[in-house]
Amino acid sequence: MAKLPKIEFAPLDAAAGDVLVILAGEGGAVPEGLPGEMRETVGKAARIAKFKGKSLTTVDLIAPAGVAADRLLVIGTDAKDPRTEEDFLKLGGTALAKTKGASSVTIRCETPEGAVSAADAARMASGALLRAYDFDLYKSKKAKPGEEDEKETAEPAALTFAVADPDGARAAFAAEEAIAAGTMLARDLVNEPANILGPVEYAERIEALTKEGIDVEVLGESELEALKMHAMLGVAQGSPRPPRLVVMRWNGGPEGEAPVAFVGKGVVFDTGGISIKPAGSMDEMKGDMGGSAAVVGLMRALAGRKAKVNAVGIVGLVENAVDGNAQRPGDIVTAMSGTTIEVLNTDAEGRLVLADALWYCQDRFKPKFMVNLATLTGAIIVALGNHHAGLFSNNDELAERLAAAGKVSGEKVWRLPLGREYDKMIEGKFADIKNIGGGRAAGSITAAQFLQRFVNDVPWAHLDIAGTAMGSPANEYNQSWASGFGVRLLDRLVADHYQSS
Repeated sequence: MAKLPKIEFAPLDAAAGDVLVILAGEGGAVPEGLPGEMRETVGKAARIAKFKGKSLTTVDLIAPAGVAADRLLVIGTDAKDPRTEEDFLKLGGTALAKTKGASSVTIRCETPEGAVSAADAARMASGALLRAYDFDLYKSKKAKPGEEDEKETAEPAALTFAVADPDGARAAFAAEEAIAAGTMLARDLVNEPANILGPVEYAERIEALTKEGIDVEVLGESELEALKMHAMLGVAQGSPRPPRLVVMRWNGGPEGEAPVAFVGKGVVFDTGGISIKPAGSMDEMKGDMGGSAAVVGLMRALAGRKAKVNAVGIVGLVENAVDGNAQRPGDIVTAMSGTTIEVLNTDAEGRLVLADALWYCQDRFKPKFMVNLATLTGAIIVALGNHHAGLFSNNDELAERLAAAGKVSGEKVWRLPLGREYDKMIEGKFADIKNIGGGRAAGSITAAQFLQRFVNDVPWAHLDIAGTAMGSPANEYNQSWASGFGVRLLDRLVADHYQSS
């Protein structure tokens, strides 16, 4: 795995490293606090390069005499819209990317409008960490005989963020670093190949989180049978790899207070079952557990920053495979709730896993709310592309809070409707409901209507992250196929509304 940069915080007047990063504003203006000669050099270079200070554009130049650094990197911060948390992640990621190869980099956290806050400087540092992420675990390229492997021996860059309030930035970064760790854990899990990460192995990875203070409980096949989770078990029966339901609990809030709850689809590989998928891009179905990865990463983040909240994370882990024992189109299964389900398409399997997991969650934990995440439908990509996750909810307040958290964090969601008209589309012919709607119409909505049958009256939201969890466009703080989408979104939701003081 890629080595992550070393992060430090120092006063604004800290000595420069090999590269000094300067933040410019409108028209290429630089902070007043810079020495006059440096301001003159940057101004001249900006004029020659026609640099206007537009957000995330850069000018790279040799440092003038008398400056400790060898290079100056000027990054624009001028944007049409007010800055968000994500903008500072992008600044940090850009600074890392544009100073690649330098051993020490100093980022001066000051714009022409004034000093960057401690919290935003910490977000810049987090953006640098996230940009440095690289899943290269299975690459075996070695150096030539007699030569050292530079990637193995090179030390990571040392990044010093020069800020007005170093102590405040260090304190803020403790939380940001935990959130980044959770995001990178989610990326790792999605990037892993399915032959390495089956349900059993995945559960074992989650058990390792006990060292972070998370209580972990793993339910095996016999426990799932005893709970009558036949919707989930039906999906798993075509694979020799047994299913697991994993319960994670972080108890950081007042004793006895109802928890907030997060539920994730963890289909470690989805062939489609008997309703088999076409061969094209089927390899990407190793990422069909992106919802569960987000839940695991979130729990890691909450524990890492010692969030003052009681939280439950539940993931249903199965493989949807094809053999003589696989469930067939037309089979009828009975969920834990007692609802009977016609399985008309075995490739609509994630909602079967979530049906039992959601019912179990609300029945056992009586949470304040439930949010489930799933790479559930291709239809959501048709509707929203790769820049928004689909949001469905039975509760306006929860939906509005999620939308607001998405705008701040940059992990954006867009609400789609639920309604009786759509609910009628999943009524079964031979059972209570069927696992697909009528044809291609409203595929993401009918999937959400299916899930709503298993939440009772608990405030609930479903996030369809098929377009955002994997294969989404790269950006300044993520160059990975797996994005870790959902960790920062849900951490922001918790931080803004559900933590005790």
